[in-house]
Amino acid sequence: MTMLKKSLIALSSALTLTICSQAYASYPEKPITFVVGFPPGTSTDAVARILGESMGRKLGQSIIVENKPGVGGSLGVAQVAKAKPDGYTLVLSATAPMNINPHVYKSLTYDPLKDLEPIGQSTWLPYVLVMNKTKNVNSFKELIDYAKAHPGELTYASIGKGTTSHLLMEMLSKTSGIEMVHVPYSGSTQSQSDVIGGNVDMTFDTVVSALPHVKAGRLNALAVSVNKRAELAPDIPTIEEQGIPNFNMGAWLGFFAPKGTSPEIIQKLHSTLNESLNDSETRKKLIALGSEVVSSESPQTFADMVKENYETWGNLVKTAGIEKQ
Repeated sequence: MTMLKKSLIALSSALTLTICSQAYASYPEKPITFVVGFPPGTSTDAVARILGESMGRKLGQSIIVENKPGVGGSLGVAQVAKAKPDGYTLVLSATAPMNINPHVYKSLTYDPLKDLEPIGQSTWLPYVLVMNKTKNVNSFKELIDYAKAHPGELTYASIGKGTTSHLLMEMLSKTSGIEMVHVPYSGSTQSQSDVIGGNVDMTFDTVVSALPHVKAGRLNALAVSVNKRAELAPDIPTIEEQGIPNFNMGAWLGFFAPKGTSPEIIQKLHSTLNESLNDSETRKKLIALGSEVVSSESPQTFADMVKENYETWGNLVKTAGIEKQ
């Protein structure tokens, strides 16, 4: 290769780097879209709008929230997986589309570990194990003792096979060595009503959804599903505190970009997200939704967590004997 040719290649590379650096420095130059795989009014939608407002101010651009509900949140993820990797179309995903649905649905058009670039976690939604009053079971220990003495008698509600509420109970059964009967419902309103009414014995529900019924005396709260007490319910002990180690299961929310989005843009979005999560007013709004505010140390840290959860939930799906739909 001639010296002239080498010089031209070096010059071309330098110019390309300069242009790319200028492009990253000026990002974003137009509005950004946050895709949400759930309907307006859901907790995921609310988190997206709160963070969209805060991050938009910090980035100097408006952020539009676009709802794309369907297939347990997976339609929104699929849309972003196919989007142009320029940093202008992101998805705020929950646990299910990234960690559970790939093990449950045959028709998904994306690979959660290969088709998206993790940006960072935003929140963590703890669940609480609640029980109706009819069995006179008032603590987690009493529940385990009763279930072991009466195998297969107790029933639990979920919002459907393969959902978080179902798999949390499968995890509890597996780790505590008890047997219970699963009663799936099509939504949380009916399942919660039947637990309150005594038609089903118990369920895992989000803290923010179950807490009003606990405070009103309609349900007994036995334990939270994560390894530290929930900010909204500090009096409810964790499952780990009550004898089952390493029980730390809940629903996380986090941002992803299409595969191929530049590392510089990913890092800028990650930094901006964490700045928003550290903002006191933004934190107050998120905590009011029943969420725990959780930030990732780096995009890679978030990616590692997603991969670990993918394997954990996948094993639970297999344990539950759920076949792909």
